[in-house]
Amino acid sequence: EVQLVESGGGLVQAGGSLRLSCTVSGLTFDGCAIGWFRQAPGKEREGVACISSTHTAKYYADSAKGRVTISRDNAKNTVYLQMSSLKLEDTAVYYCAAVDYYYCLNITTYFDYWGQGTQVTVSS
Repeated sequence: EVQLVESGGGLVQAGGSLRLSCTVSGLTFDGCAIGWFRQAPGKEREGVACISSTHTAKYYADSAKGRVTISRDNAKNTVYLQMSSLKLEDTAVYYCAAVDYYYCLNITTYFDYWGQGTQVTVSS
């Protein structure tokens, strides 16, 4: 069974930092591209970042660039999303997603496997 489990969400004040984790099982992790998406109530799910399986190419949404860093530890089957300088508009459920291909695409349907999400709430 394929499982993606996010952790690290919570309540943080504006300007603060969080590190989200996504642990993957049931897949050949080092062959998968892993993306982070977020969805706020009443909003479409949007891509935040993605990391490829080869050469660890990284991609970021314009709104996140400079404030987030995606990384992966293949030995731990884990992908991280380090977030800093958090803003109120970053409040959302954050999901990690995996696809058994090497490269990233910013299309939700491209990803076959999804975690249940972790809530990030940014307060003033």
